[in-house]
Amino acid sequence: RHWERAPLLVRRGDPRYYAGLFSTADLDAALRSGEVCFGTHLDVTSYADGVRETHNPSGRALPAVVWDFYQNGCSLRLLCPQAFSPTVWQFLSILQEHFGSMAGANTYLTPPGTQGFAPHYDDIEAFVLQLEGKKHWRVYSPRTDAEVLPQFSSANLTQAELGEPILETVLETGDLLYFPRGFIHQGNCLPDAHSLHITVSTYQRNSWGNLLEKLLPAALQMALEEDVEYRQGLPLGCLQYMGVTNSDTVDARRTAFVDKVQSLIKKLVDYAPIDAAMDQRAKSFLHDCLPPVLTQSEKAQSVYGFPARWKGGGPCDVDILITTDTEIRLLRHGIIRLCNEEAGVMLYYTTENSRVYHKEECKFLEIDPEYTDSIEYLLSSYPNHVSVSTLPCETLEDKIALATLLFEKGILTTKKPLI
Repeated sequence: RHWERAPLLVRRGDPRYYAGLFSTADLDAALRSGEVCFGTHLDVTSYADGVRETHNPSGRALPAVVWDFYQNGCSLRLLCPQAFSPTVWQFLSILQEHFGSMAGANTYLTPPGTQGFAPHYDDIEAFVLQLEGKKHWRVYSPRTDAEVLPQFSSANLTQAELGEPILETVLETGDLLYFPRGFIHQGNCLPDAHSLHITVSTYQRNSWGNLLEKLLPAALQMALEEDVEYRQGLPLGCLQYMGVTNSDTVDARRTAFVDKVQSLIKKLVDYAPIDAAMDQRAKSFLHDCLPPVLTQSEKAQSVYGFPARWKGGGPCDVDILITTDTEIRLLRHGIIRLCNEEAGVMLYYTTENSRVYHKEECKFLEIDPEYTDSIEYLLSSYPNHVSVSTLPCETLEDKIALATLLFEKGILTTKKPLI
């Protein structure tokens, strides 16, 4: 059962296991790009004598300032390594597809003999991958039932609040440590080595309760619209016999009132738009997602490799010439979601997302309802290519118009480059 999960330690025995994923050289290159800002992309922290502090100045995180902090015993947390590292971007894009939930990451560089963060627990499933050096970890069970699979991360905890760890280990380069939501953890560097690790997170706000938060209000709204029983008035005098002060009173009216409420709650199941609620969760997931990482062939066969350019005093090769014979397919199966909403049929997609979490608004197209069958056809045909002529649109013009629109948004690729 999910709530019985426990931390897991994986010894690789190979310090090269995560080679190429991320390194201190990659962190240094990110700083040298001039694009890293304190607070937005990088946190400078310390934890000493039971006190956790953040030392972020304002402005850009330039190497001279950042490495001076590190040299004086501060830890460095890069909040979105995927924005600066194509390998981390690709790694997370694979994981988000596997989990069906946002996969995020932070990297942590800690000087020898220091600790950057106070003990705490998180609201995510965490995978710690040791990239360089080594780090001493202690992991503790949730202290109460309320901390099992928590909805929110904890505040900083003190050593006195922890008890005994259930797992204590030193992660060596190449090792992995997993701990579920709600497990308190802390890591500190040994005196003889620095530590660089990346924490990969997933399953944030992805529980049954989070689904029901969306589902139950929608079910109640439908019930109010369709069932007069939900619109009937409350019994006269119910304020006199209901409420906490009357909870121990033996009264037939109380029994009837509670039975009525329970009956209405049970009937809500009949009005629950479960699939529509899941579509809304998928919509949120697509907003969370990183954009897909393209291979060279995918670039060549998509709008990202289209040869439009400036040449000889003007633009050339601008027209996207899709015909009914052009063979197309979705770039990825999981990059789109059709949702029926009050405003119309919306097609949400990830191809124009930022590599920085929620930097931009959710991307969508309002789709003519007549195009719905064609979108579903493309989804069911993936990963095979189909000719534009086979799209179930009413006219040839509609088939070409839809294919062109989706190609321009990076949603479709062609079997052969459009050159």
